[in-house]
Amino acid sequence: MEPWIILSVAAAAFQTLRFMLQKQLSLGALSAGGATFARFAYSAPLVVTGVAAYLGTTGTPLPALAPGFWAYALTGGLTQVLATWCVVALFAARNFAVGITFKKTEVILTALVGLVVLGDRIGLLALCAIVLGLIGVLVLSDNAGMPGLSLRRVANRAAGLGLASGAFFAVSAVCYRGATLAVGSEDALLRAGVALAAVTTSQVIGMAIWLAYRESGQLAAVWRARRVALWMGVSSMGGSLCWFTAFTLQNAALVFAVGQIEVIFSLAVSLLVFRERLTGREGLGIALLTGSILALVVLA
Repeated sequence: MEPWIILSVAAAAFQTLRFMLQKQLSLGALSAGGATFARFAYSAPLVVTGVAAYLGTTGTPLPALAPGFWAYALTGGLTQVLATWCVVALFAARNFAVGITFKKTEVILTALVGLVVLGDRIGLLALCAIVLGLIGVLVLSDNAGMPGLSLRRVANRAAGLGLASGAFFAVSAVCYRGATLAVGSEDALLRAGVALAAVTTSQVIGMAIWLAYRESGQLAAVWRARRVALWMGVSSMGGSLCWFTAFTLQNAALVFAVGQIEVIFSLAVSLLVFRERLTGREGLGIALLTGSILALVVLA
């Protein structure tokens, strides 16, 4: 098996582990905001230390940053925080596997944003894939507990959180690409590391100020939850490292295609760890949305 495939699967596994730990914290010791902050608070020191070690061992000076770097980095950091917050809040409304699948709408929403903002043309097959994904989202968001057919069956809080997380993740991905391109280096790994270090540091500072103002008790709670939160930081760092390394070895579309195995991992976690039952309707929705995402990635 080629190295980029192993790295893609490992990245998906790390990401599933991180979200699993976030769900555990959000259902117990921490609020959605606290669980979101913990992810960045315990990963930022690891990222910064890793970049410093890389610069030191290779003898490379810190690269220059183009004027637009901080605008991209801060916008991407803010939208990623909002996206992660939405996902954590979604875990309290729906089961783990459904929450992860809702997050995957970021691929579909990125295609739609490209069409509206950049005028990117979408072929017939890609359009069919988007429609398939829309059907999957509607099936997933359907509130079967409500009688009859009505807009309220699909226009519910879980659907809103899921779609919002996908939209925010789509924006953050575009901004992160802009930030990495604004780093003055030919080393792709160094560009990614410097951008990631800047983003995670700004996220920690920004969220710490926000929580101190709105949820002051959560800062202490994040420290008390360090035995679990530390591993969340490690898994976050591991996932990012695997993703970026895989991107240097293979086309990003193929890496993402393999990375969709995260949905399967999330199903296993949902059933084996959280003991959640997956309904036939939710299974169908996950299958439709996963098929749509894979089709879009292959057609990209």
